[in-house]
Amino acid sequence: MSDANTTTTDSGSGSAWQTLQRVVLPNQSDLDTAPLYMDTGSALSVQLNTMDGSVSPQGVGSARSGDAKEIHAEDFKSRRSTLVRSGERVSFGTYFNAFPASYWRRWTTIQSVRLSVATTGDGGISVYKSNARGSLQHVETKRVTDSSVTTFDLSLAPFGDGGWYWFDLVAGSGSLVLDEAEWQAPHSVAAQGSITLEITTLNKPDFCLNNLSILADHPEALTPLKEILVVDQGTQKVADQPGFAEVEAALQGKLRIINQANLGGSGGFARGMYEAVENGSDYALLLDDDVVIEPESIARLLTFADHCKTPTIVGGHMFDLYNRTVLHTFGETVNPWRFQPDQPVAGQVLGHDFVRSNLRHTPWLHRRVDVDYNGWWMCLIPTTVIRDIGLSLPVFIKWDDAEYGLRAKAAGYPTVSMPGSAVWHVSWIDKDDLVGWQAYFHTRNRMIAALIHSPYEHGGRVVRESGYMDIKHLISMQYYTARGRIMALQDILKGPEQLHEVLPTKLTDIRAMSKDFPDSQFKTDPDAFPGARMDKPPRQGQGFQAPSYATLVPWAAKTIVRQLSKPVQDSSRERPQAFVAHQDNKWWRMSQYDSAVVSNAEGSGASWYQRDPKKLRAMLTEAGRLNAEILRNWPQLSARYKAAAEEITSFESWKKTFEENSEKSG
Repeated sequence: MSDANTTTTDSGSGSAWQTLQRVVLPNQSDLDTAPLYMDTGSALSVQLNTMDGSVSPQGVGSARSGDAKEIHAEDFKSRRSTLVRSGERVSFGTYFNAFPASYWRRWTTIQSVRLSVATTGDGGISVYKSNARGSLQHVETKRVTDSSVTTFDLSLAPFGDGGWYWFDLVAGSGSLVLDEAEWQAPHSVAAQGSITLEITTLNKPDFCLNNLSILADHPEALTPLKEILVVDQGTQKVADQPGFAEVEAALQGKLRIINQANLGGSGGFARGMYEAVENGSDYALLLDDDVVIEPESIARLLTFADHCKTPTIVGGHMFDLYNRTVLHTFGETVNPWRFQPDQPVAGQVLGHDFVRSNLRHTPWLHRRVDVDYNGWWMCLIPTTVIRDIGLSLPVFIKWDDAEYGLRAKAAGYPTVSMPGSAVWHVSWIDKDDLVGWQAYFHTRNRMIAALIHSPYEHGGRVVRESGYMDIKHLISMQYYTARGRIMALQDILKGPEQLHEVLPTKLTDIRAMSKDFPDSQFKTDPDAFPGARMDKPPRQGQGFQAPSYATLVPWAAKTIVRQLSKPVQDSSRERPQAFVAHQDNKWWRMSQYDSAVVSNAEGSGASWYQRDPKKLRAMLTEAGRLNAEILRNWPQLSARYKAAAEEITSFESWKKTFEENSEKSG
């Protein structure tokens, strides 16, 4: 067979076949991810009603039952080869090895594929397919003996709305060895595209060096890379790490590091886009720094993009770095009314665990998901698109990827979140970026994106929800967060012209305010705070309950009045009334305290929230005034941001910013 993205020739027909996707197995150091690569047991699917195609209540659940067995990871012979023990069945109907047929049918020029499987020993190969409802259908079974290469020619015609192909191996009386397998197509692409792989990093040199090491250990992943670019925006430099010289040498002279001031993710990724165009690459592949990559994903994204009908942004999915069989999301859209990320398919589960329910037994995973954007944890962007629509918005972090996907879509360039291509990244469960310094960027950038792209005259619910969020943070004693949000609203009204100017300084300005707010001052020692005690216990010992939807408005009004008028108990200034775990830090609970010590999402520290009616009154008034002004002037603001978008995302504007904030080379 062939290496990734190479061409083989059928000796019988003389026709050329190009590799689309190779079957791979996990590295020996990543065996906890094995269920993403290989499964066991019979080819079970969901149970569907044969009259209307609905899923039976008994049809959803774990497929790891019946004759399912634990994966014999010790039988993995290499990244491409495994042994199947006598009488056992293994399935490659898994996230990384099933073939996402509906995506290839919808977005590429490919109309049929060939499955080629090289085996040694006696047994059988059974090919299956699914439809958009997740119903399993047997396609064909072939017996194999000795050493053989078995092929199956398969049409993509039935995959209009969804569905996958995959195969199972069943060993006979002796063991059966999978030597290698791949999904192929008739050769149709003249030349493979070239990639500038860019990693934006800020003081995470260990993560960054690890990904460079992964690339160095997989030479086939280096083949399409014209350049590996690390945009280092931190003070802990990647180049200063032990072992860097050895890794750099193994990367075949393709590594280049650019040191620049901290311009955020948007500044780092914009630099990667800019350099990819400048060096003549066909694609820019953007990678976050705190990820672990599956190197096979690079070839898969590139091969898919090379075959797309039109220039297409192709992104990888995100798995949880600390629970590695858990998928964050299968694809995202932007809800145009709320202007928030949304799940485009009914039944789609955030945080799906493939150990609990595998691909074959999870109906919604079989429906094709069409998206508005892909997160920039791993995203391949054609330089054709970059030349046409420009670089990232200069917004530091948050919403840069979503806005770019919407901008590309408006220009006729789709985005595909490609199954079988992924990284592992710290999940949002272990972060809380809606509070603290990041709240400024969430607030400002969401509203900027809505001003540019919302189809509604006054932005739908965006401003209204902004007001709700201000109230929630303020009655929760999160005054530092609220101050950052107020600063964001003020800066929105200043207009888009100052976005490049504040890019390197805004984070410093926001963090400088933290000294004025106890809720932003963290201590790592749990004993650093006085012991907690409430002078007046909760009514009837019931604790604090969330208001119902029917009582929400009067409850909120009563709570705000109480917080504005009721004096703070002197004792709560001397000691907290409670210690609150991060997962219990809910606005309806926190609004009932005068003070509380609250732990952060990472579990590394806690801060002391303290009610302050004077701050509440001043910030509630200011936030309300600013939201009202934005809503009143939305049409004019929207026109202003739309008119400026081309200029502030242009190569010329970004080049000036890069030159002012980069170390001189040489």
